[in-house]
Amino acid sequence: MPEIEYAFLADAAEVQPGQKFHVLGGGVTRLSGPTMPLMHPHLALVVGLRLAGTERNREHELEFILTAPDGTAVSSSTGRVVAHGPADPNDVVLTISIDLWNLTFAAAGEYAVRIMIGGSERKRLALTVAHSREPVPEQRYLA
Repeated sequence: MPEIEYAFLADAAEVQPGQKFHVLGGGVTRLSGPTMPLMHPHLALVVGLRLAGTERNREHELEFILTAPDGTAVSSSTGRVVAHGPADPNDVVLTISIDLWNLTFAAAGEYAVRIMIGGSERKRLALTVAHSREPVPEQRYLA
């Protein structure tokens, strides 16, 4: 069964098979806003699966569930992934990115992203959603 080499949330990510992946704002663990429910336009879930040579060219079921503090599902997805390639005894890391659009967090609290492989939970990422009474500061960039 594949192992999870790495998993994290980011503002955005782009993954192309067999190449490097690109991440903006990686390592998201906290979201906050002045009102609840909090609407968040986009997050990317990046997962690197380590597959043994014998696991290549076979389907593997990958599932994620974003859960609220009370355990209810906020968002979920299931899919099958395959690492295509010639027979090779070496492990390979297959990186995937899942876009999470227009998320609504009903209340502040501790949310979690549960990642399952073949129906078995293999990793859990914490995501804190907080109510911030202060307005979001204006961002300024130096040119």
